[in-house]
Amino acid sequence: MLSKDNHDIIKFLKDLESNIKNLKLELFKVCWFMRGGVTYEQALNLSPEERTLVADLVKENMETTKKTGQPFF
Repeated sequence: MLSKDNHDIIKFLKDLESNIKNLKLELFKVCWFMRGGVTYEQALNLSPEERTLVADLVKENMETTKKTGQPFF
């Protein structure tokens, strides 16, 4: 990092900020879709693999809901 110019450092920090925002949104979505079954604090402790698995589960349930016309619980 010390060899980077100010422009590169600012870009790096903005990218980090964007990644953090996206992660928070993903975690809030997990909490919402789990309807209180997972708290935000618990979601923070999920590993990247666990977050992917939960996201896949939610996606699968959403697709099933659309196909069957049943309410999403």
